[in-house]
Amino acid sequence: MTATLTVNKSIFKENIKQVTRGAAVMAVVKNNAYNFGLDFAVNTFLEEGIQTFSTTSLHEAIQIRRLAPTSMIFLMNPSVEFETLREYDIQMTLPSLSFYHQYQNELAGINVHLEYENLLHRSGFKTFEEMKQVIQENSQLPKERKLNITGIWTHFGYADEFDVTEYEQEKQAWLLGLQEMIGIHSFQYIHAQNSASFMRDDLFEQHTHARLGIVLYGCRPYSSLPETAVKQSLTLSATVIQCRNLKQGESAGYSFAYTAKTDTTVAVVDIGYGDGVLRTRSQHDCLINGKRYPIRALMMSHLLVEVDKSVKSQDKVILYGEDIRIDEYTFKGVGANSEQISALNHCSLERKMIE
Repeated sequence: MTATLTVNKSIFKENIKQVTRGAAVMAVVKNNAYNFGLDFAVNTFLEEGIQTFSTTSLHEAIQIRRLAPTSMIFLMNPSVEFETLREYDIQMTLPSLSFYHQYQNELAGINVHLEYENLLHRSGFKTFEEMKQVIQENSQLPKERKLNITGIWTHFGYADEFDVTEYEQEKQAWLLGLQEMIGIHSFQYIHAQNSASFMRDDLFEQHTHARLGIVLYGCRPYSSLPETAVKQSLTLSATVIQCRNLKQGESAGYSFAYTAKTDTTVAVVDIGYGDGVLRTRSQHDCLINGKRYPIRALMMSHLLVEVDKSVKSQDKVILYGEDIRIDEYTFKGVGANSEQISALNHCSLERKMIE
């Protein structure tokens, strides 16, 4: 018996079609494609006509290049491994004026996307004037010393928030600045919208791509989006090893993890935090034979679930699935969609891909 992570490829592909709605998409495949597996995700996106990818690590960008020899690959974090970038034809963010000045000579021939910081304050140029300075200085260099400014981008840190004004602020700041930038330079790639922004606003005018992450993997980026808008292809399942009867006042698990308030039956399930189940997730329920039951204790390799007499040894236990969605628990405060998915341990879970 082994806890299992299953991905239904057909549903994964249906979801891609449904959420992209024919728009040009840059698929975010960082962190092993949100733990779905880089090979699986890139190959499936290619099958669905997506030819543009982004990640945050250079080693993943190299893996993508091997899978997608003719695709555009964008590295969202800066790298100083300039020869590797050239060798594998990887385009990279240009994060600041100081980075440009520090590595101006080494950047010759590198394809870069100018990054605007906006309200996220994570990385990027603080002003569009600084970007203009790079364009001007670069234009004055001899051809063999120039970098190639192929793109411009930003990230909206508040697109999934509806009760504050920051999303409108960062959106307007970006769109106004972009108008100035496209007036002085021709960009092949213009991308700003994450999953939440794209699902709210569709693809902005003058933008070449929506840069989508979590929604491609089957999770809603905000709670008011109907469940029908996004299809979840991932199932996390385990097995009831045995059922134990506890009398009122008896405890089970390490250090009195669960103490029965009445005579109770608990199912011992073969999955735990060692498999990547978050402690906050274990404060909620799971699905057994189509019925929800409360999880009462979490251990490294086991869960204790309070059940009734209908649950038997070898019954399947679903922690995530079509009827018990990841994003349901996101909106209950368990953690971000990506946090719940990326925690899952591929070293201990059996991994299955089904059509």
